[in-house]
Amino acid sequence: MASTTDDLSQIDIVSPELWEEAVPHAEFAVLRAQSPVHWHSEPAPNKGFWAITRHEDVVTVSKHPALYSSGAGLTTLEEVEPEALEPRRSLIDTDAPDHQRLRRIVSPLFTPKAVAGFEAYARQTAGALLDAALPRGAFDWVLDVAEPLPITVLINILGAPPEDADRMIELSNQMIAIDDPDYAPDYSSLPPGVNPKHLPFGSPASYHVFEYGCKLGEERRQHPQDDLVSRLVHAEVDGESLTDDEYCNMFQILILAGNETTRTTLTHGMQAFIDHPEQLELLVNDPSLMDSAVEEIIRWATPVIYMRRTALEDVELRGQQIRKGDKVAMWYMSANRDESVFANPYTFDITRQPNPHLGFGGGGPHFCLGAWLARLQIRVLFEEFLQRDVRLESAGPIRRVRSNFVNGVKSMPVRVAS
Repeated sequence: MASTTDDLSQIDIVSPELWEEAVPHAEFAVLRAQSPVHWHSEPAPNKGFWAITRHEDVVTVSKHPALYSSGAGLTTLEEVEPEALEPRRSLIDTDAPDHQRLRRIVSPLFTPKAVAGFEAYARQTAGALLDAALPRGAFDWVLDVAEPLPITVLINILGAPPEDADRMIELSNQMIAIDDPDYAPDYSSLPPGVNPKHLPFGSPASYHVFEYGCKLGEERRQHPQDDLVSRLVHAEVDGESLTDDEYCNMFQILILAGNETTRTTLTHGMQAFIDHPEQLELLVNDPSLMDSAVEEIIRWATPVIYMRRTALEDVELRGQQIRKGDKVAMWYMSANRDESVFANPYTFDITRQPNPHLGFGGGGPHFCLGAWLARLQIRVLFEEFLQRDVRLESAGPIRRVRSNFVNGVKSMPVRVAS
């Protein structure tokens, strides 16, 4: 770990192999202390970026979209060719006024009141998964509980066939972790003439999710049902509705974000309770702590590690001169351990108040659309787990996803404690 100013050029918070081993908390701590707005080099053909590691600065960048654009270069560190920008653009890769228009159309479908209607099914699903796994004594928390819960709930909400859940898990894994050999993309699956560089994350899986969503959307245009896809394709606000491409891109981001981030949070949440059993006992003895426990689980997990913006003009931040066109990466993982905001940030504390975590982004126009649905599923799963009055312990090492974008876990062996 770098420990002095002279060593900062050696700090690496980008290599996917690094993240496969562990979160580089020590490196982030050095950057927060010595260079909170830090120029980080990258291997060619990328040109480097500004690493924003303090909570206050992440919020500043998030809340000033006129200075820091989501659409100019999209939202990952990859430097996308100009002709690929539009084909790869989704809701998270847009600026005003397009972003506001899209959110006006879809946000009524994700309000707390709207999401509350999904609770019964989410609870039933969580209970069934636990009742299938716990009697076995030993199982994989990711594969048997955390992974199937959000995709099963999401498939039900969307109105897709339940038997397609496994395929959606496979495709979302390939989209989000293209650097992980376990999720190696199958380029041969693309039809002739489709350029993978024009697909989100450069992944063939994006094409297949896009096509799947488009087909389902067309069916619901012709034959509406009581599901989210029907509402999306028929939604209208002030005379505006989603175009065909906008709907298909929206479906794709829902499959990705609605599945990957929630399962990651559920995984790290259970691991935190295993590592800190006194926190689980607190929750058992005082279930009224559940809401604050959910927020601490989200802070602790930080499922999305960073988001990128592009400077639209020259701007100064903490004395550093950011130039127009520079990449600016907001490291949520670092901001959620910022010592100036969180007392004892490396302590898992379900009573933490206040808890201004950035697990759903730093505020501003891009605050996570699915935040209430994620909270619902986290709460429901741990409520159902508490009702079964069991304790889990680790049964082997976890296997992390090789990705610097999501804090994912592929496998987490556990067993019921005796």
